[in-house]
Formats: sequence, C-alpha cells, structure tokens
Amino acid sequence: MGVIESNPERYSRQRDIVPLDRLGRTKATVIGVGAIGRQVALQLAAMGVPWLQLVDFDVVELANLAPQGFLEGDLGRRKVEATAAFCRLINSEIAAQVHDHRFRRSMEVGNSVFCCVDSIDARRLIFEAVKDRVSFFVDGRMSAEVIRVLTVCTASGRAFYPQTLFGSEEAHTGPCTGKSTIYTANIAAGLMVAQFTKHLRSLPVDTDLHVNLLTAELSVAQ
Repeated sequence: MGVIESNPERYSRQRDIVPLDRLGRTKATVIGVGAIGRQVALQLAAMGVPWLQLVDFDVVELANLAPQGFLEGDLGRRKVEATAAFCRLINSEIAAQVHDHRFRRSMEVGNSVFCCVDSIDARRLIFEAVKDRVSFFVDGRMSAEVIRVLTVCTASGRAFYPQTLFGSEEAHTGPCTGKSTIYTANIAAGLMVAQFTKHLRSLPVDTDLHVNLLTAELSVAQ
C-alpha cells in the first residue's frame, strides 16, 4: 500500500484537484533548491508526492535566510539536506533522495522535473539531458518581482522551450540586493506546482507564463 492510499483523509480536501492515483506514481526531481526550488519541494511534500529527489551543490548562508526561507539552524548545512529534513517534517513518509553536487547528464531523474536553477547555461544542460526521459518539465525563473514559468509536456512545448535559452551574455543583470524575495519565490513555486497538477489532470498547461507582481500584470502564451 502506498503512502497516499494509507492516508486517504490527509489528502481528502485536494482529491478533486489533485488526482491521487497519478500523484502516487509521481517521482519528482527538483534541481536547484534555492529560493524557488526550496518552496517547490515543500509544496510537493505537503501535497503528497511520494518520492522526491533534490539536487544542489550549495550550502546555506546568512544571505539565504530572508529570500529562501531557510532556518537559522540550517546555516552551514547543505541546502539539499536542510530542505529534505524540512520535507520529512511535513510528510514523514516521503522518500527524499539528495545529491549535494551539480546536476550531471548521467543522473537518473524522476518522471517529473522542476528546474529551479539560476543560469541559462545550466537550464540548457538540464533540458538537453532530460527532455526525452520525462513526461513533465517545468522551469521557474525570477528577477525581483517578475516571474516566468515555462512548462514542457507536449511536442509543441519541446519545440518552443529551446527558444527561451538565450545566450548567457543576453541575460538581465541587476543588483544582487534586488534579485529575490520569499513572497515572489513562493508565488513562482505555486505557479509551477499548479502547472504540474494540470498535467496530472490531463488539462492543457500554460507553455509560457509571465507575472509582474509590481505592476499586477499577467500574460500567458499557450
């Protein structure tokens, strides 16, 4: 008996939104557990994903506490270890696997990949490595209060996504003090998980979603 089947009441209030049978077969890989990725992992753990793989090489620093939501007691710990520990507090039955190094092409991943890295070059490497091995791929990007979520689970999405991987020299650069906030990261993570639940319900996903929190603008491209 799986985790979800053994705790039906725990997930009863989301049953009509998140199909438990498909959720129970999900193996989720979160690559990058900084601002957005940590929030994605916590949401997936709460929602009931039974298997969660976390990939990140970084450690928790003081500057990570406010925008990424790590605990003061996490300082100096590997981000994957700290995040996995929090996920287990949320859901003690989750199988959490950690990799405290950069993503490698040869890595085995789950059937759903959440790309939460902060460089175009890393995104390109990850997508090229996993695009033919996963049924769902979503990339979350954030700059200050601007969010972009790109979802790939169809042939048209696979054709469109590489067009968003512009050269690193074209990427916007801003002051490091204006890069991220916890509320923007939480919203970005929620949008990514929302695309995932659409996929579980076999509903059309939003291929390219832009949100500007400062100006209250939302644009969607299918």
